[in-house]
Formats: sequence, structure tokens, C-alpha cells
Amino acid sequence: MKAVIMAGGEGTRLRPLTCGLPKPMVPMLNKPIMEYIINLLKKYGIEDIAVTMAYLPEVIEDYFGDGSRWGVNLTYYIEKTPLGTGGSVKHAQDFLDETFIVISGDALTDINIEKAIAFHREKQSKATLVLKEEEIPLEYGVIVTDKSGKIIRFLEKPSWGEVFSDTINTGIYILEPEVMKYYKKGDQFDFSKDLFPKLLQDEIPMYGYVSKDYWCDVGDISTYMSSQFDILQGKVNLYGMQEEYKEIKKGVWVGNSVSYEENVQFISPIIIGENTYIKDGAMIGPNVVIGENSYIGENSTLKNSIIWANSYLGHKVQARGTTLCHGVAIGDRVNLYEKSVVGDEVHILSGVTVRPKVKIWPSKKVEENTIVNNHLVWTSKVSKAIFGDRGVCGQLNVDITPEFASQLGSAFGNVLKEKGKILVASDESNGTEMIKQALVSGILATGIEVIDIGVASLPLLRYGIRYFECQGGVYLSTKEEDLNEIQIEFMNEVGANIDRNMERSMENIFNRGDLKRIREEQMPKKIVQNNFYKTYMEQGLLFMKNLSKIKEKNPKIILASSSEYILFLGEEFLEKIGCQVNTIKISNKKRSFKNAFFAIKEKVKRHKDAIGVWIEKNGENIILFDEKGKEIDQEDYELLMHLILLKSNISRKVVVPYTFPEVIEQIAKEYEANVIRTKSAPCEVMNERLRMGENGQDKAFLFYLIYYDAIWTIGKIIDYLVVENVSLNEFRKEIPKYYYQKEHLSCHWKDKGRVIREIISQCDPKEMELFEGVKIKNSKGWSIILPDSEKPFVNLYTQGVSQEYAQELSEEFIEKIKRLIDKNKPT
Repeated sequence: MKAVIMAGGEGTRLRPLTCGLPKPMVPMLNKPIMEYIINLLKKYGIEDIAVTMAYLPEVIEDYFGDGSRWGVNLTYYIEKTPLGTGGSVKHAQDFLDETFIVISGDALTDINIEKAIAFHREKQSKATLVLKEEEIPLEYGVIVTDKSGKIIRFLEKPSWGEVFSDTINTGIYILEPEVMKYYKKGDQFDFSKDLFPKLLQDEIPMYGYVSKDYWCDVGDISTYMSSQFDILQGKVNLYGMQEEYKEIKKGVWVGNSVSYEENVQFISPIIIGENTYIKDGAMIGPNVVIGENSYIGENSTLKNSIIWANSYLGHKVQARGTTLCHGVAIGDRVNLYEKSVVGDEVHILSGVTVRPKVKIWPSKKVEENTIVNNHLVWTSKVSKAIFGDRGVCGQLNVDITPEFASQLGSAFGNVLKEKGKILVASDESNGTEMIKQALVSGILATGIEVIDIGVASLPLLRYGIRYFECQGGVYLSTKEEDLNEIQIEFMNEVGANIDRNMERSMENIFNRGDLKRIREEQMPKKIVQNNFYKTYMEQGLLFMKNLSKIKEKNPKIILASSSEYILFLGEEFLEKIGCQVNTIKISNKKRSFKNAFFAIKEKVKRHKDAIGVWIEKNGENIILFDEKGKEIDQEDYELLMHLILLKSNISRKVVVPYTFPEVIEQIAKEYEANVIRTKSAPCEVMNERLRMGENGQDKAFLFYLIYYDAIWTIGKIIDYLVVENVSLNEFRKEIPKYYYQKEHLSCHWKDKGRVIREIISQCDPKEMELFEGVKIKNSKGWSIILPDSEKPFVNLYTQGVSQEYAQELSEEFIEKIKRLIDKNKPT
């Protein structure tokens, strides 16, 4: 059998390790990662190997030559332009004349290739994908197979709602040459995105072989370090490693000519490259790799650290979880902390402290006694995704600092295709104002003009984006229950939250630190626009069709909020349309709004025919109380909004999340309307609702805002009730009966994929839908099990033909989910 090693990776997330190296050449225990792949192939008798390259190919070819040193025959294929994973292999088509294995040159694995090939032949497969179980599979391609191992579905980097399995694609494939005939040499295509879905569509035999062996995608600094420690701890069976080192004590491996003075303390596991010298009093380990020709000064301590070749460390250096690249010179008394990275040929003088996660690009000089808090020149932040279910959230001056906000603003400016204007606003808190100014600085640094409308509601900002013809917007607010919890939301050119693709682009730019900056003469000024709310008010009045009747009836509204600004805005607008408004200011100090809601209900009852309204401080979310003081739950509220849209002939399309009660289909049918269901992420629903607006831009925007502007929405509700001459209590009776329940079950992140996979395996495929999460249905009801995207929860939604059956079905799945969650808990 032949093999193809894909070695074209740049390794952008590994920078500065890869500033002068292709990713397959990054040292792993003092050898290039790719060398372990060649040794693995040789172990299983695979000697004819093609190597596809793109980034710095000469570095790979100079090191490996023709492969004879490793007992293999290497043939090189260089891409002039990136062709994708499949295109790069197709580029080597003159090599592909028999069954072959494709493997990445930048992953660490000890997979049993012989077993994988046997599985491929036993199944008479045309394409076999080597799979691995992964607890949190969000950054990988998820593969769904049936009981025989036949592949039935692909999902590339899924959201939690699409995690139907915890088996992921390792990028190792056993292929028959004919599967490559779908494309021509020079075509750009990927295996997972293009070729494999075509094979699946054409019902070509394709199987997944689940390996229990070690595999790690060395994609970032954390996995780069942890995978080496895994080798040191004996978790990986590597072929050909032991020959170059001798074990001087258990778990301490040294190369030739390693010297060390008395009182050097070794704490296994450790590996030290040849010709390295260690001075008296040094403490090395555990989990330390030192490259050849290095020097470690007296009384220095190294723990959980990777030191590349030709490095010099002075005396009393403390290295704690750091990575030092080639030729680094570290002065005396330097402290290097967790996940810090120092690039090639960096010179750090004495007394310097490098904070955790700080990265220093090659050839820099750090002066004495400096505290390095920020990345120098280029950055590569290793972290989880920045965005949650709705924007970026975190604690003020802990997660969300001015420095963080400035870089986030620059990332937003960098992803915009054209240089235009961005509208910004915040709620009235001091914290959001401070963070807003830092974020504005980051946006201005990219050359994009900023219009600041000061304190505003989120709906007012959404309206302003269209009014000022901006490319996007940013809104900052604090949480109702915690003023130190900041939420930052990014909007597109139509005022809807940006989609996940744009969020990923921002995350990539932010994490790489790949920020484009401009010169002073190109720098725009920030424009401050005061009293924009007046324009917003005028537009809102235009949306009201029956102002004279409202003023004649003079309806009573009890308006409550924890925001003084929202109370001002709401009172101003509602009085302008002809309402009597009585306000209640809710204190932010109350951890629960139970007492406040009780006050609203009591006040509604005292004022005959009054409607109660609570508006969240961002101005978007709303809770209604009818004339009897009864709270209207979220599903009923949305159903009322849909009814108003349908009855008012504003739209013949209804957009709801996938998890919404199916009573909406019954209502839509009555009005000859179509129901469109989307993924439940707010940006998915929001953007689809905006797209579904009809008959011109203004009507489309009204259709959208009636869901996302609490103040205009209550105006539209009053407008409708007055014309129809009905009370809110009477109107809600038009909603057909339905029986619906929601539950949230605690579930560790690492268990989510496994739980979903096992539920799928236990259910009849005929009773399942896999649009988002897992939907199990029968003639009497359905349940949706959906992993939460922001919290360690699994969400359960259930609907039944009766309250009793909905309860019974919910309890059945709660019990099932809990059993699966508890399955892996230690006894």
C-alpha cells in the first residue's frame, strides 16, 4: 500500500512557533511531528510515500530528502495555489494507482494502521475514515454511522444543536483510487466538505473505523504541549524514539553528551537533547522537554515546559508551562508563566516577567525588569470561542477589560468587507460606557468611522443602523441581575445580530492577532449624535395606524423596568400615541424579580382595564400582564405577535425556532400562511425573520422589529386591541390549547456529545429528526433534546396531546438523559 502525507499546513494558530516553520516541522520531543508519521507508516510496511506541500516546502524537503534515512521512498508534490485537502492529494494523481492511505503530517498518532486496513477490506469500502471519540467535538468534523459502521451523515464543525455523535473525523483515510475521479487535477476541493458528501449522495460504500488508539490534532499551543507530555507519560506508543536516548533513571531520558552538575534535581518524566549542559541547583521536571545544545543556569526551575534547541537560560529562571523556540536567550531571574510562548532568537534580559498566555514574536528584545502583559507585535491567543449564544459576555475588568474590548473592536473592523460606518451605543451603566470607549478606539484604528449615539436601547440602535446606512453596529449592556456582567452584541448592516460565520471570522482574527492598523492621517473621527431618540420616536409614530382611536380610548399602561432610560423612552412614546402611563422602577439590587412582578400585578388590578408591561433594560425583551394581572408566558406572547402579524396582513410567513410549539402550524393554516422553522440561535431566527418581510423594506423592518423592540411592540399591540375593540385577556383566548414543557438538565461539556450519540443509537430512525439536537416523535407528541451552546446543560422541549402525556413524555426523557449523564460518573 502507498501513503500520502498532507504537509501543507501553515499552523497559524501555533504562531509564533510556525513563523519560520511549516506546521509538520514543529519539534515534538526534539523531532519534527512529521517524522513520527513516517516512522508509523514504515512500522506497518508502507514505504512508498507522497508528500503534498504548500507552505515553506523547501524546509520539509531539505530535512527529509528522498526518505532513505528512514527506509522509505519520498516523492514531493508542491501546490502553487492552495487546493484544499482533496485537491492537494489529487495533485499527486500519478502516484495514486492502488489503495492508499491519506494521513496528516501535523497530527500525533499511534493508530494501528493494519487494523484499519483490515476493516476497510472486510467492508469492501471505497473510502474508510478513521474516527475517534471526542468529548467536545465542536471544532472537528462529526461523523454519524449506523451499527455496521457505514457512514450516514457528515457535519463540519457543528454547533451543539448539531452534535448528533461524539465520533470525529481524524483526517486519516483509506481510499480506493476511483473515488478521486470525481475531480480533475488542479481542482480545489476538500475531502470532508466536497468529496465525501458526493460519495454519500451516490451511495458509494463508505465506512467509519473507530480507533481506540491515540490521536491528537496538534492545532494550538495547549495541544502542542499536552501531546508531548502524553508521550513522556507513556500514553503514546511511538516507533523509533528510544534509540536516541538513554534512561538514566526511571522516566528521565537524555541524549549523548548531556552534562549536569551536582545537586541537579530531575523529576520525571523528562527528555533532554544531546550536548545540553545543566548547572548546579537546577530543578527540571516534571513534564519537561529540552532541545539539543541548550544551557540551563544554576538554581533555575523548569516545569511543564518545552525548550527548543540552542536555547540559553540564565540563573534563577522560572519556567512554568512555557514554550521557548530556537535560539532563545533568557537572562537571570526571568519568570515565564503558563502558556507563554517565546519565538525564535528572542532576547529577554534579566528580571523580566512574562505573564500567562503572552506570546512574543521572533527576534524581539525585552528590556530588563519589564513586565510583559501583552503580546509583542503578533499575537495568537489560545482560548475557547469568544462568542456565546448571543454576542460576547463576561465580567467587567475580569473577562471584559479595556484591552480586550479594543482588540475585539479591531477584529470587528477587520472583518467588514468595505470601510463604512459603525453605530455604537450602550445602556446607562458606567462600566458599559468605559468598555464602549475602548471598543470604539479599536474600531477607529482600522480606519472605520464610528457614530456614537450614547445611551440608547438595543432596538433604537438597530433602527439607527439602517437610518445612518451603517455597515454594522455594537451594543453594550449589563445583565439585569448583575451589573458587572457585560454583554456585547454585534449587528450587521440591517440591524440584525451577525451570524456564526462572521463571529468565527472575528474569533480567528482576534486569536491570531492579525489586526490591520492605519496611519494617523487615515484615522477617522468619532461622531457623537445626541438626541437620536427623537428621530426614533417619530418613526415609531408612523408605524401606528390608528392614533386617533388610541387617543380617544386613552388606554392605561403600567410600565416597569430596572432601567431609568427605558422608562423614559417607553413613557415618552406611549404618551405620544395616547396612553396613560404609570411607571415602576425596579431595583437592580433585587436578585429576584418576583416581588417586582407582584407589584405590577397588584397595580394592574387596581387600575381598571390596565395592561402591565415589564421591559428588560436592553429594551428588547418584554413580559406582558393582562387586565386581570395574569402574566403571559413567552410562548403565548410570541403566538399573540404572530396572530397580530397575520390578522393585520403584515405577513403571510411565520418564522419560529425549531423548538417552538407546533400549535403555530395550526394558526398559520387558518390564515393560509407558511411556517418557517430555523435553528434556535437568536441570530438565526432574527436574520430569517428579517428576510421574510414582505412588500418593501419598511414593512420588512416592521415585521422584524415587532419581535425585537419592546416599546414599538407594545404600541402595536395597543393599536391592534383598540381597532378590534378587545381586551388583551380576550385576545389571548384566541390561541388554541397546546401542552408544552421545557426543562434544563445539568450536563458536563464533555458528556454532551456522548449523550446525544447514545440517545440516537437507542431510538428508531423512523421516529427521529436531526435538524437541531435530536427530535423523537410519535402520534401523541414529541421531545427535542438539544445541548445548550453556552452552559453545561442539555435542554429538553416536549409537546403532547394532553398535559398528562406531555408531563409523562418529559419525565421519561429526563430519566433517560440523567441515566446517560450518570453513566460515566465515578462510583
